[in-house]
Amino acid sequence: MSGESGKVFLIGAGPGDPELLTLKAVRALAAADVVLIDDLVDRRVLEHAPHARVVPVGKRGGCKSTPQAFIEKLMIRLARRGSIVARVKGGDPFVFGRGGEEAIALAEAGIECSVIPGITAGVGVPASLGIPVTHREVARGVTFVTAHARDGGAPDWAALARTGTTLVIYMGLQRINEITAALAAAGSGAVPAAVIERGTTTEERSVVGTVATIAAQAAAAGLGSPALIVVGGVVALAKRSRAVLPQRHSA
Repeated sequence: MSGESGKVFLIGAGPGDPELLTLKAVRALAAADVVLIDDLVDRRVLEHAPHARVVPVGKRGGCKSTPQAFIEKLMIRLARRGSIVARVKGGDPFVFGRGGEEAIALAEAGIECSVIPGITAGVGVPASLGIPVTHREVARGVTFVTAHARDGGAPDWAALARTGTTLVIYMGLQRINEITAALAAAGSGAVPAAVIERGTTTEERSVVGTVATIAAQAAAAGLGSPALIVVGGVVALAKRSRAVLPQRHSA
């Protein structure tokens, strides 16, 4: 390893299917000396980094996780030793992936950093079910929101319901009863909704219903994390779209 400072690539691996990795990400992985990989990333992406040392730095809700401060210090230490570091995250690093925090930490440490976007789960996962998150006749926009805030607080679900946009809710399955109750109280009980587990992968499972029914449907199907909740009129297009899209397993 040279005495020159290395660099860090913040790489988005996409929503699950390893074939959704971008060509730019593949090139960065091939150049990497060390790969820091999240739990939710399909390990088949490591085929593109055959010579790199692999360090798992997983973060899973309800499970033992690698502290964020440790990950940032490790990236800085490795880069200062001259390593090319690939920090690989599910989805997109700047969409609920803490990529912004890591980019700032690297910049403050004087470490060169390149961000390689990935397909965020909020777009890729609904698409696997034939759900467009926007549609000019149904949804004028899309709102990505996490149900898991650092301070433990909850979004203003009533205000979000009034936006008229598709809601794509990350990390919401554990709070689905609370979320759907709040949306229903805001008058959205009849709005189409879906829960999609492990979207874009061969283990994908899903249920489609309404805000009023989807929590019970997800529980009956035994859906688990990682999963997305999608709420909005576009969900009703799933059955129509799936007639011409490759079929995946649905609960």
